[in-house]
Amino acid sequence: MSPRPYRSDRRAAGAEETRRRVLSAAREHLAGDGVTRVSVDAVAKAADVSRQTVYNAFGSKTGVLEALFDSLAEHAGLSLEPAFMADDLDQAVEAFCAAFCGFWASERQVLRRLRGIAVLDDDLDRLLRARDDMRRAGLSALFSRFEGAEPAEDLLDTAWQLTSFESFDLLAGRDGGRSPEEVARVVARAVSAVRVQGA
Repeated sequence: MSPRPYRSDRRAAGAEETRRRVLSAAREHLAGDGVTRVSVDAVAKAADVSRQTVYNAFGSKTGVLEALFDSLAEHAGLSLEPAFMADDLDQAVEAFCAAFCGFWASERQVLRRLRGIAVLDDDLDRLLRARDDMRRAGLSALFSRFEGAEPAEDLLDTAWQLTSFESFDLLAGRDGGRSPEEVARVVARAVSAVRVQGA
């Protein structure tokens, strides 16, 4: 019997473990003090692996960042299913806001650092904008599902801004004055008020 399938399984398991280790190290690195940029070298050093190992696992710095964003969302348990399964639009908006506020809170320091670094890092800025656009598309689909038509641009833009990390970070307060649940309720009420006013 050929040992190759067993060896292949071991290689795949080892590669997945390396990916997890690199992503965990990247998250811890970004949560630390004094980080001003994201680089493959810094991630490799934090994970105690070579640069080539990082490139082999992710292909590029962009690949590392994409995988990191997915890992952060998975680690936080980000799910929009409750929003899209809600009975009405108000419940859907509440669930959407709760999902993102929970996510923003779970990785607040890392996300704050990434958004700060993105000001001077075009690759990171592009990736963050793409993620923000995905949130906007989710909101558009949510409004369309319950209202049967595309939402007005003013409503969509306002809801998009209110559900952003920046809005969460300000409303939660630097000292954690509001819980994620409290922020989610504030944001959901604001979105609903804008929707009703614009109707």
